[in-house]
Amino acid sequence: MNEQELIGLLRKGDQNAFKMLVEAQQDRVFNTVLGMIQDVSEAEDLAQEVFIQVFRSIEGFKGDSKLSTWIYRIAITKSLDWLRRKKASSRFLKIRSAIGFGEKETSPVEFVHPGIQLEHKESAAFLFRAIALLPSNQKVAINLIKVEGLNYEEVSVIMKISVKAVESLMHRAKENLRKTLKNEFQLKD
Repeated sequence: MNEQELIGLLRKGDQNAFKMLVEAQQDRVFNTVLGMIQDVSEAEDLAQEVFIQVFRSIEGFKGDSKLSTWIYRIAITKSLDWLRRKKASSRFLKIRSAIGFGEKETSPVEFVHPGIQLEHKESAAFLFRAIALLPSNQKVAINLIKVEGLNYEEVSVIMKISVKAVESLMHRAKENLRKTLKNEFQLKD
């Protein structure tokens, strides 16, 4: 079945077509979300939300990009929204704690991507902590290119920016990671 036939069936509410889509895209969506938010259980929930949104809004899919590109955009948007809510919630907890109400903010859970080999888990944990500190657009670019393995052209379509802009984001992300890793983790150039 080609993409246009799949889209047609999805627009008709075909459950089997939706099941095929989920099976084909679920690992990609989960890994994208996980790379962005670095929380396995939340990534599972967000990945489900992505597919619910795909199912509900397939009528609005214009077809000006591949279906997978559109799904990536939804996954990234959901991830960035989650990160913004988490940051706002964290600020709220700090304020409540400072004035003596509520619980103290808990430190973040140690994150290791499940796809990382055992012997690389410690260094990968450092890297993912550094990635978490990047600005949103740099975090998106580095996750799509380095974690998901997409090329610059695919990322430019997903992020709706030029290839040159993606190159610039990657350059800045790498520089920021170098600085963070050098400063925070005492690594040498």
